[in-house]
Formats: sequence, C-alpha cells, structure tokens
Amino acid sequence: MQRVILGIERLKEFYPLWLQEARLGLLCNQASVDSATRPTRAIVAELAGENLRALFAPQHGIRGQAQANMVETEDEVDPHLKIPIYSLYSSKTRTPTEEQLARIDCLLIDLQDVGTRVYTFATTMGFCLEAAAKYKKKVVVLDRPNPINAEQVEGNIFKEGLRSFVGFAPIPMRHGMTMGELARFFNEERKIGAELEVIPMQGYKREYFFTDTHLPWVPPSPNMPKPETALVYPGQVLLEGTNLSEGRGTPEPFESFGAPFIDAGLLKGQLEKRRLPGVRFLEISFAPEFDKWQGRICSGIQIQVTDPRAYKPYYTTLAIIQEVMKAWPDQFSWLPPPYEYEFEKLPIDIITGDEAIRKGLEDGRDLDEMEASWQQELEGFLAIRKQYLLY
Repeated sequence: MQRVILGIERLKEFYPLWLQEARLGLLCNQASVDSATRPTRAIVAELAGENLRALFAPQHGIRGQAQANMVETEDEVDPHLKIPIYSLYSSKTRTPTEEQLARIDCLLIDLQDVGTRVYTFATTMGFCLEAAAKYKKKVVVLDRPNPINAEQVEGNIFKEGLRSFVGFAPIPMRHGMTMGELARFFNEERKIGAELEVIPMQGYKREYFFTDTHLPWVPPSPNMPKPETALVYPGQVLLEGTNLSEGRGTPEPFESFGAPFIDAGLLKGQLEKRRLPGVRFLEISFAPEFDKWQGRICSGIQIQVTDPRAYKPYYTTLAIIQEVMKAWPDQFSWLPPPYEYEFEKLPIDIITGDEAIRKGLEDGRDLDEMEASWQQELEGFLAIRKQYLLY
C-alpha cells in the first residue's frame, strides 16, 4: 500500500502561476506538515517568498499550545517569517476581519480534522469561507485524510436552532468527509458562494483509517494525542456536557473517563450486558492533573476499540451516559453554560445538536429507538453529501 500524497505536497508539485503572483494568507497549526513533517508554513514561505503576508491560527493556537473550550490565544508575529499571526479563536473574533483579509488575495487552509462535527476547525473554515465571499478573496483548501475514515457516518443531524461554534452546517456527529469535501458542502449548502478550490490528495481511499495512509500523526490539539483518540471522540466528546471527566489531564483523554462517585465494576458490568459492537471496557482509576475532578481519584473505564469498523462511538457513549444516569441519578449532572461561546443553552444540547437527545436520555428511552428516529434525516444527508465527495 502506497502512502497518501497530501494536498500540501501536490501544491508543491503543481504550483499554478496565479498562486505565484497572489498575496497569500495561510490558516494552519503545528499539525499542518507534509509526509516528512516539514511545516506547511515553511513550504508555503519557500514557494511564495514575500507574498506570504499573514498566518491564521484556529482553536488551540498556531502551536497547539492552548487547552480547549474558550482558552484563547492572542495575535502575535511569527518570529521567523516576521508576518502577523491572527488568532481565529477569541472572544473578539472567530472570523477573519476585513482589515486582516485586506493583506491578502487568497487564503490557503491546511488543517487536520478529526472527522467529528464539534471539532472546531471545520467551523473556523466555514467562517473563513463566509469572510472570503464577503471581501472577495479566494480560498484554497489543501486536503487531508479523515482519520476515522471518510466512509462511515453516525448520529443525528443538528437542528438549525442549535447552530453554534461546534455546529456550522447540518451534518451528523461523525460526518465521513475530508476538510476539502466539507468546504465544498459548506460553500454550497449554506449558500456562501466563495471562490473555492480544493487541492485533493492522491492515493487516498474513503475506507482508510489514519494508519492506512502511512503518514505521520501530529496531534492537531492537546487532547488528540493519537489516531485512536479520534476514533472514540465522536462519542466521548458528549462527556464535555456532563460532570464526568472525559480524561482531560490524563495520558489518554477521551479513551478514559470516570468520576469519584462511579463504581467502575458495576458500570463495566452494565455496559457489557448491552453487547456493544467493536469495543471492550477496562476498569481504571485516575486523578486528572487539570480540568474536571482535578486531583481527585476517579473510578472509571478505559474504552478499548477491538473492531474499528463495527464500533459505533456515538451510540456507545450515549449508552455510557444512560447507564451512569441510571446507576447514580443524584450524582450525575449536565454542566451549565458557557460552552464554546454559547452562554444560554446547555452544553450537551449544543454538542448533540438536538435537545431530544438529552430528553431521551433523561426519560430512559431505548437507544435503538433513538437511533432509528434519526436514520431518515441521516439518509437525507448522505444523499446530499454524494455531490461533494472527491474520492
């Protein structure tokens, strides 16, 4: 199996004349590298010279240094390139301003997504498309793999009334698209109308997990240390809306979870009774170094995926929450706002994109019934999605 050739590597090979003459901006971070781990910004700087006029950083900062959920990074100047770095994750702005875009003619976007709707890089790309359309700038997306494959999808379509920084367009939690495909979907389905070009990968197949690509994994954010983390994330991110630790402050964020009030043996037994596909559960204890339950001993579970294609991350975590709610109704709770710049709605509703999910869990509704209730809208999404696929 040959390795996948990334969009940034194809840019190097087929550098068009119009791009050589354009003033460029680049949205990237520490995971924006080629197959030899050379940074995209160094590659573009070499190609464009003084025509690289500005860098833009998503959530977590250009070096991936900031933790999640409203931990902001400031604008700065790149010490080597001597050009501004604009933070697109702050209370001031989450979209490029007219003044920032006045420096450039074209915005290159090279970000490693993790295949989950609530991961904010896709929303930042959507906001950039809106700003580019408004101020008449071109956008070029340098495509990268979906690390949990671009074939399988799962979850409900979020409701427009719950649109937020973790929900830019009506897609399911596990969307099965690359960043380039998402850009095409956003641009058309949200009627943005930006001048958009995607430089696709070569040798990429939709069924690939990240390990199939033979590319190096560079964590795109502090709590995404390995591709296996991305695999559980479409479900485990739901725990951000609860008082359960999702493993932040431990070596295995999202793969591990728990709380001081949990009996891990009891929870493991209840989960095993459900015969959830492609997964097994290991009893653990941990003391998070930061975030929820900092310094407290938490009893919990480590998720071990045994069959990535059979495993259903969203369904699995809904089952986890339901079992915790059933066993510890007085200790479990939904977290209050704010969450990702939403100050009124419950974080769990913002994350799932549908209040009916929370209410179904509270009512003890059968999960198979809940899953069946969103299948029709999921099939509708798949029909629309087809026209934007590149591979």
